Amino acid sequence: MSQPTHAQETATRQAGEQPGTTLPLDGVLVADFSRVLAGPLATMTLADLGARVIKVERPGAGDDTRSWGPPWSDTGATYFESANRNKESVALDLKDPEDLALARKLALKADVLVENFKPGGLAKLGLGYEDLRDENPGLVYASMSGFGSAGGRHLAGYDFLVQAVGGLMSITGPAGSPYKAGVALVDVLCAKDTTIGVLSALEARRRNNGRGAHLEINLLSSLQGALVNQGQAYLGAGKVPSRMGNDHPSIVPYQLLECSDGPLAVTIGNDGQFARMAAALGVPGLAEDERFATNSARVAHRETLVPLLEEALSAQTAQHWADVFTGAGLPAGKVGGIDDGVALAEDLGLDPTVDVQDASGQTVGRQFRHPVTWEPPLPSPTVAPPKLGEHTESVVEWLQRIS
Repeated sequence: MSQPTHAQETATRQAGEQPGTTLPLDGVLVADFSRVLAGPLATMTLADLGARVIKVERPGAGDDTRSWGPPWSDTGATYFESANRNKESVALDLKDPEDLALARKLALKADVLVENFKPGGLAKLGLGYEDLRDENPGLVYASMSGFGSAGGRHLAGYDFLVQAVGGLMSITGPAGSPYKAGVALVDVLCAKDTTIGVLSALEARRRNNGRGAHLEINLLSSLQGALVNQGQAYLGAGKVPSRMGNDHPSIVPYQLLECSDGPLAVTIGNDGQFARMAAALGVPGLAEDERFATNSARVAHRETLVPLLEEALSAQTAQHWADVFTGAGLPAGKVGGIDDGVALAEDLGLDPTVDVQDASGQTVGRQFRHPVTWEPPLPSPTVAPPKLGEHTESVVEWLQRIS
């Protein structure tokens, strides 16, 4: 006989209570059997939205990223901290029968289970979807991998590798040697796809008499789903894109342009904007020249146009032109670092960061906030990433107490 999920128990308990301000996933229990980045980032998003996330880690070692430093903050590896706030950590040895039994009890109570073992890895421990669905039919079980569970089930999946074999490096950086993106972008994309899938499955469960689902998400598919215009250039026109540095294959000028002291990012998306840009530069005739009057013409004559633009831009600094173009309603900006991006977001009133607190309520760090802003505002959980096994005692006690 199946047991009620954590969310169902919470809903029953709250029935008849006065409505209050709660987070969207309040009452949802997530068993997090993932590690490194894609899985933990997905479960952190669920935690930010109010889910209770219990992170299962290896005793003595924990998530691989706990040791991925430098850099280190006062409380640990910043890599680990970037994807693990608002969670509880329980250290369980899945090779130990007693710990494995506790892990299974957690999985049978969970609304959502997220894992990124090699395909079939948890099934060998009796924690696969088919091992759990009869006793927990409402379970949303998300399996993440590098290359899926069919022909690529034996392949180890890492962001850098998928960027290489999936084509992202072939369109990143200047002509010549391939470049990876500056962050583990494929992991981030896969995390967001997983979050979307989990939220959709929870809604489908609500509509379908409490039936859960097994979701499979892999890094290669997430990358390919994000190739958008570059991918469709190949699928729709048979054109395999190549590296173009900061140039855009279909829009000009949409790139970095050199000023007297460095580069300016310019993103001119239509002919009207180009005419305003030419006027702001003091060379309105460029917009009337048939070589540059339309975007398609500018793409065809980019090698002629760009030097003309940079000649005009060389008269002033990048910040000067950023101010001029912005004043003319044009999208442009001086290239900055992450610190500059944070300062800009703060100046724009976007409140980009949150302070995180430890169990005693002491502020121990600052992190980027969940990027969605709600109206009316929702409470924002800001619990610092857990120490390894910090909640083992309380979680085990809870698991032993529940039916």
